[in-house]
Amino acid sequence: MDRRKFLGATATAGIGMIARPYVARAAKHELLVAEPVHSTGYLPMYIAMAKDYFAESDIQVRTVTIETGAGHANAVLSGQAFAFIGGPEHCAFAKLKGAELRSVVHCVDRGNVYFCAATGLKPTDRNFTDFIKGKALATGTFGGTPNSITRYLLKKWKLEPASDVTLVETANSAVLAAVRGRQAQFGCATEPYITQGIKQSIWNEPFFNVPKELGPYAYSVINVRLDSIQKEPDVVSGFVRGMMKGLKFLYADPAGAAEIAKAQFPTMPLDDLKATLDRSFGDAMWSKDGMISPQSWETAKSVVMSAGILKQDVPYDDIIDMTFVKKERSAI
Repeated sequence: MDRRKFLGATATAGIGMIARPYVARAAKHELLVAEPVHSTGYLPMYIAMAKDYFAESDIQVRTVTIETGAGHANAVLSGQAFAFIGGPEHCAFAKLKGAELRSVVHCVDRGNVYFCAATGLKPTDRNFTDFIKGKALATGTFGGTPNSITRYLLKKWKLEPASDVTLVETANSAVLAAVRGRQAQFGCATEPYITQGIKQSIWNEPFFNVPKELGPYAYSVINVRLDSIQKEPDVVSGFVRGMMKGLKFLYADPAGAAEIAKAQFPTMPLDDLKATLDRSFGDAMWSKDGMISPQSWETAKSVVMSAGILKQDVPYDDIIDMTFVKKERSAI
């Protein structure tokens, strides 16, 4: 299936699509990037699109949002998309099945989810075992990183997902609705849904801050096929360069980054957007240089292995390639 047919099919299937080219003329390389949710977490990529950083390498980027646990990775494996944004564990899953994907540049360097409790519920201490046991918790679909973090933390809190809690596994964007509809008392959520839920009195400020609790984490990185690295190294290099320039702009000009975020999320109230960006900057959410550190993969790997999603160890060098970041670092 070619990219045009894929775009048509995903639209017909109800998959949310964001396709905002920022290049006036036809670029030599038109690349599709699959994202699991349209999120402010991916703002560095949206900045690179808006500031024409990809266009400098004759690249035009479009994004497609695929809200299933592994749909974004499968789009790349099948050749329907050039890259997906998500955790390196998806490269590890593919590796164990005989496929070759590589993480080539960082984006979100913290576990970008928070745990919120419905209004009226509030822990009195850090005994999360008793606080959560016997209740329902809404999280992302199985195989996605939010779901893996949920299972990892439940295990740390000595809770069995199958018997001690009721897991409501749904699209990331539907977690807030699950708590609003009283299908769950807790939600594993990200912005802007956290702020929206607080403003609507659906839940409280997060009682568990994953970015601060887990530290450096290869949460959302850009992943491509090894075949793309081998056959189109200049394209991969240009994409990585654009991402790195987007990260640099984000930290150098937060106000300018906020303006770009407004364009990407035109229906989001400005107060919500400000709260979202303030939380992200406050929790050091984004990578500063595009490097995926061994420590950040160790954290991510511990999560998916403890959660039982990744069945065996996959070394850093088998799925993460920082060649392009190191090459471009001195020029940016």
